Amino acid sequence: MSPIKNNIVLVILLFLAGISGSAQDLLQILEEERPEQLQYAEATFKTTRITFGHSVETRKKGILEIFVANRFWDSPAPRSQSFFADRLSTRFAMEYAATDRLSTGLGGTTWDGLFDGFLKYRLFRQSDGKEGPPVSVTLFQNASYYSKGEINPAIEDAFADRISFTTQALIASKVNRNLSLQLAPTFVHKGVSYYGEPNNDHFALGIGGRYKLGSHLSFVSEYYWLLNPAEAPQTFGPFSVGVNWEIGDVMLQFMLTNAVGMVEEAFVTGTRNNFNFRSPNLNFGFNVAYIIHFKRNLRN
Repeated sequence: MSPIKNNIVLVILLFLAGISGSAQDLLQILEEERPEQLQYAEATFKTTRITFGHSVETRKKGILEIFVANRFWDSPAPRSQSFFADRLSTRFAMEYAATDRLSTGLGGTTWDGLFDGFLKYRLFRQSDGKEGPPVSVTLFQNASYYSKGEINPAIEDAFADRISFTTQALIASKVNRNLSLQLAPTFVHKGVSYYGEPNNDHFALGIGGRYKLGSHLSFVSEYYWLLNPAEAPQTFGPFSVGVNWEIGDVMLQFMLTNAVGMVEEAFVTGTRNNFNFRSPNLNFGFNVAYIIHFKRNLRN
């Protein structure tokens, strides 16, 4: 090879080596400047409720959830026994996700005549990595209206007296791929004291958990500790144990609980029976949640 060609080859090799070195330096600079993309914990509770109480989860934007909750229990009266249960309460609700963070819902309950609505906003999500928040936090605000007959003959029956409010901060952590835990500091303001309690404001702490048993099955439990319960009649903390079974777009929830109420104001402050196997203390609960994807059809 002639000296001229050797020089040309050498120049080309040096040029390529310089480009390679500059490219490596540039990639290194970009990697150092670019922040690590946060990876979020997914499916902390799989559904918007643990058992009777809301979970930290919110639906994706454009999803409508049809929610039906049922409670069955027996009356202690000896002549009231029927084939399955003496009493039945059902709550029908529709819940819609306006955004990935914001959900709203409306519902009505047959037994206690409560109509309710809520707003639910996911403040931030738990991160899987070192960066980002270690827990998920969702804010919940509920209002309920008592629609049944006269509240108390001794007090004025005004519209405002029939409205109650519940405020919660739902704080959850997906501890590992199987275990999730949640705390729910709760404040309930009742529009009126039905039984003459001196205090309309109640504070409670909810504790809930989920343990994954399989790809579509999980064990769940929930308890609310009422810090200042009513003294008359006696009030107990609502407790539940159950299983959640996911079948495609349907979530089935089965539980045993002492809570008849299915709205926050009702089960937090109005659970009148302790959790045991004597009637009517133990109730069977059955929830069905069916989701409809409005946005999926638009994308397809």
